[in-house]
Amino acid sequence: MSKRLDYTQIAPAGVKALGGVYGYIMQSSLPPVLVDLVYLRISQINNCAYCLDMHTRDLMKKGQKIEKIALVQAWREAGNLFDERERAALAWAETVTRVAETNVPDEAYEAARAAFDERELVDLTIAIGLMNTYNRMAISFRNTPQAALEN
Repeated sequence: MSKRLDYTQIAPAGVKALGGVYGYIMQSSLPPVLVDLVYLRISQINNCAYCLDMHTRDLMKKGQKIEKIALVQAWREAGNLFDERERAALAWAETVTRVAETNVPDEAYEAARAAFDERELVDLTIAIGLMNTYNRMAISFRNTPQAALEN
């Protein structure tokens, strides 16, 4: 599969604006590993190879074990591998990413609010929206995963 276009060159101001949102999330009170786990799960749902590769590498650089990374998509069945906040964040990421199917039910909101304060939940939702945008950009314009470039 070949890249369709380089949106970073065509719309640098738009890409910079997305980077500003990314920077906001990275300075938030959300733990960076939790954010990367959410980014990985969203990228799994959206089948974004470029982002899957990137977030797997990011989690490995942050010291996360491959067993945990491999089980992100099956986090509900992974026992104690994911803590309470990680499970809540992953559940929220799934329902918000699939908003057209789920309509983000009250039960999902209440579960997320039990684990996160209001500011954290807003920041987490911004992060979810951002990753969905990045996934759509990478998939639409066929960004090549780093792993594919290394072969």
